[in-house]
Amino acid sequence: MSEDLSTSAGGRLRERREAVVREHMESENEHDFDTTIGTFAHPRYEIIPTGDVYDGEAEVRRYFAETRNAFPDQRNELIALHHADDAVIVEFYLLGTHLGPLRSLPPTGRSFRCRMTAFFFFEDDRIVGERVYFDQATILRQLGLAHDPSSLAGRASLLASHPVTIGRTVLNALRSRL
Repeated sequence: MSEDLSTSAGGRLRERREAVVREHMESENEHDFDTTIGTFAHPRYEIIPTGDVYDGEAEVRRYFAETRNAFPDQRNELIALHHADDAVIVEFYLLGTHLGPLRSLPPTGRSFRCRMTAFFFFEDDRIVGERVYFDQATILRQLGLAHDPSSLAGRASLLASHPVTIGRTVLNALRSRL
């Protein structure tokens, strides 16, 4: 006779992990970062498209400050949760309005909505890392900072940037021969 997963020890761990992920995501929406930090055994974010890693509480709090300064209304909308042996995988939309500087980019005042996936890795029922995947170009296009190459604006941008790229390549090749 098979055991009901929802009442087994494994099922209870799965439920606790799901509750922790939901608390984590909701506290991010509320900008209650003390609660968000409390969901981790060790705070760590890996933002795969940018290559950024924020390891430890001070770094994660810096990440929150930077992103919420740029997008004060940043929030997530849960789509689905999936479970693995050591992780909860979350599909969600991330939304926000670009009202503050983001690295060297001045605010555009435009909003974005991007579908993302995050892997929440666990030791027992505490998060030890969150790894986030998304298409960075989607956000940049919605903010007006990048253009679809098949659009008129995208073709104009390629025309303007292509000669510069080719020129740099030629110069670098000439320098390496000297």
